[in-house]
Amino acid sequence: MQVLICDDSPFARKQLARALPPDWAVEVNFAGDGEEALAAVREGRGELLFLDLNMPGMDGYQVLEVIHREDLPSLVVVVSGDVQPEARERVMRLGALDFVRKPVTGETIAGILQRYGIRGQGEGRLQVAEVAVDLLDVYRELANVAMGQAGDLLARLLGVFVSLPVPVVNQLPHGEVTMLLENFSASEHNRVVAQGFIGSGIAGEAFLMFHPSSIGHIARLMHWEGTEDDEGAELQTEFAGILVGAFLRGLADQLDVVFSQGRPVILNQQRDLSEKAARNIARWDELLAIEISYRIEGEDICCDLLLLFTGDSLAPLRNRAELLGGKDGSD
Repeated sequence: MQVLICDDSPFARKQLARALPPDWAVEVNFAGDGEEALAAVREGRGELLFLDLNMPGMDGYQVLEVIHREDLPSLVVVVSGDVQPEARERVMRLGALDFVRKPVTGETIAGILQRYGIRGQGEGRLQVAEVAVDLLDVYRELANVAMGQAGDLLARLLGVFVSLPVPVVNQLPHGEVTMLLENFSASEHNRVVAQGFIGSGIAGEAFLMFHPSSIGHIARLMHWEGTEDDEGAELQTEFAGILVGAFLRGLADQLDVVFSQGRPVILNQQRDLSEKAARNIARWDELLAIEISYRIEGEDICCDLLLLFTGDSLAPLRNRAELLGGKDGSD
């Protein structure tokens, strides 16, 4: 059998390949995006396809649509960080064999192979090419899983479907981080909530920005009964605490740490952000930045999440990432 793993993250491809039975006599192929996956399936290199959903360009939903429409010979198991109930329902309607949440385990994969009778009784040796992984890719995949868990909580809380992007993760000099914060406060109408966090030598601050037009829609979906104070300040801080808290829990679980979180605070736009930049950012040469945009399908609601990790956090983050992804990009 020809097995194909499609994911835009090299780290996720490596994780899934590790989870396959080592004595399974199959050849494992890789694809980094939807177009590449479809080409491999058409060439007969994807009889069993492990497919990610959130990818740049052609995403997993579109790949499933093409496979279904053209009746391509491929059994598809979706492996995704997007664990919303509707995400599972959508892929099953499109013909997926099963849905697995990230991070995947060997026990889960073995159970699927047994459940659907995919693996025969014979023994052999798994044929897998090496996958090079860098630290930023590990961080990106960790953020992807945490993003999916926060999106799932948001979807259940509001009764909606949350459109999830590919997280943007970069290690940036403090000057570029200052520019990121300035972009957050580019419009005086945008609202920004900040919340600090710390644990196991890792510390930083989360910033959640959303347009004031979103506040009324969020209040309606949450059946908000709080006071209409200061343009919805109480609602903003509660919503930020929920979303940021869910993301940090998802990240902490993967890193095997516990984060203590500060109280969410609404910033006074340009002044507060400029002060934070001068006080908390300029002391480090580099910081780790994670950017995520959450969009609610069918609703005028969008919010952008920016997490900044201090320069002191880079070493403990790197140590934990290397344990997960293999030091220097190898096992």
